Amino acid sequence: MNSVLGPSPHLTQNWEVTKAAAEGRRGVVVTQARDASNVGAEILSEGGSAADAAVGAALALAVVEPWNSGLGGVGFGVLRDPNGGRWALDFGPVSPRHVAPEYYPLTGDNSAEIFGWPKVEGDVNVHGPLSFCSPAAVAGLGTLHDRFGKLPWSRVVEPAIDLARRGMARDWFSTAKIAQMMHLLRLYPETAKIYLPEGLLPVAAEKGNATFLSQGKLADTLALLARDGWKSFYNGEAADLLAADLRECGALLTDGDLRDVRATLTPARVMRWHGLDLALPPEGCGVDVLLDTLKRLERPTERNVDWYVALSGALLQAYRTRIAEEKDNAAEPPRETCTTHLSACDGDGMMVSLTTTLLGLMGSAVALPRTGVLMNNGMMWFDPRPGRENSIAPSTRPKSNMLPLLCETETGARFALGASGGRRIVSAVLNAMADVGLFGMAPAVSAHAPRIDVSGPDMIVADRRFDPEIAQALSAVGPVTLCEHAAAPLNFGCPSILMSKDGLSVGQPDVMTPWSTAIAVS
Repeated sequence: MNSVLGPSPHLTQNWEVTKAAAEGRRGVVVTQARDASNVGAEILSEGGSAADAAVGAALALAVVEPWNSGLGGVGFGVLRDPNGGRWALDFGPVSPRHVAPEYYPLTGDNSAEIFGWPKVEGDVNVHGPLSFCSPAAVAGLGTLHDRFGKLPWSRVVEPAIDLARRGMARDWFSTAKIAQMMHLLRLYPETAKIYLPEGLLPVAAEKGNATFLSQGKLADTLALLARDGWKSFYNGEAADLLAADLRECGALLTDGDLRDVRATLTPARVMRWHGLDLALPPEGCGVDVLLDTLKRLERPTERNVDWYVALSGALLQAYRTRIAEEKDNAAEPPRETCTTHLSACDGDGMMVSLTTTLLGLMGSAVALPRTGVLMNNGMMWFDPRPGRENSIAPSTRPKSNMLPLLCETETGARFALGASGGRRIVSAVLNAMADVGLFGMAPAVSAHAPRIDVSGPDMIVADRRFDPEIAQALSAVGPVTLCEHAAAPLNFGCPSILMSKDGLSVGQPDVMTPWSTAIAVS
């Protein structure tokens, strides 16, 4: 019924959604796709470590969730080894050695992309071969396995090969994701061949079981990595195929850049905050905003109006500081980000929190024909204006928003946190960290509860399910927008929580990510 003020707000989600947690004593794997969680749990059940499970699950995600991550991507991780040591894994993006600002001339307009940078002619920093940064994902996963894996590398890769031979599921969710990027996918022949068969959106069968979409040469590439080891992606037969594709499509990235790719595993920075021990990822990701926010927050006593007022104010100030330092544009334009987070733990006390990304949805939109690898668009992370802190430069690291964390409470509970969602990641992780670590909420209760998002310096997004008094109090801090917590559009980050205490582990996937699942090994 309409009021005299006009129609009521349109709500896309007229139901109440729940998502089950999983409990086990031999380990749990939480990912954004059930196929990948199954792979991780299978590896754990065979005696693999949490590192093996995380690597296997991440490779599976490269197949089943290609809009979010893949062999052509990058990422960060934090892990706890069975002896209690905490480590930071860095396989972040690096620009090509021959890149220069003149490859990215400005039009004089603002871009409609994630960071609101000035627009580049042809958006060549956003999609296409000039948008590639070095693909470090394989190096990151290989480094993690080398140090902490128990099963042979080939065994850990095998499930992803099987999935790639089967193909990516065609259902309403994959159709929606591909539809969002169809305008770019159709520009690149191999990408269009894979994701737009006969030039059309792939849709699910009206009846019966799911059908699947072939992903070009991706299965063959995974098989090469299983046979020759992960380093062959950078200096071997797989690297030769990649380099040929890069030359043919006109990328600035070269075989020399591939040989230069490194992932590092170093002792994690550990800090204590209001009784929580936090193991932090490397610099250059969302940890900078997190630390600035935490220093502005006193320890809350309960999850109430005062907490949300304090949290929103601290996040607003942290983003204002970051924007000022970077001389960044404050806009948060509409394009979806492309990230996935997974966590795994085993019965020996190892825990892994891992975030990987292609940056934009479907990354650069370029799938390489000889390998089936969908490449990242990491150059989009750079400010195309010269003389800025985050400006385009050769062999340089841009800043990102990923934020995998490990936390330990005063009572001995350990939990892994992380999220997907671009700038929304920090808010999502902070909400979950406070819920579980400070307020003692069960992971499932936190995951289903309303929350806020602050992903820039000038707006607070509040879940419509909050009591009106909270939204009213937030309006005194800054402009407030009430939004649905729905699968789409993405108004909030997509966090997952994995907690272990007294030998029992509980994994809680993000509620509104349709494919997300936690699977335990008892």
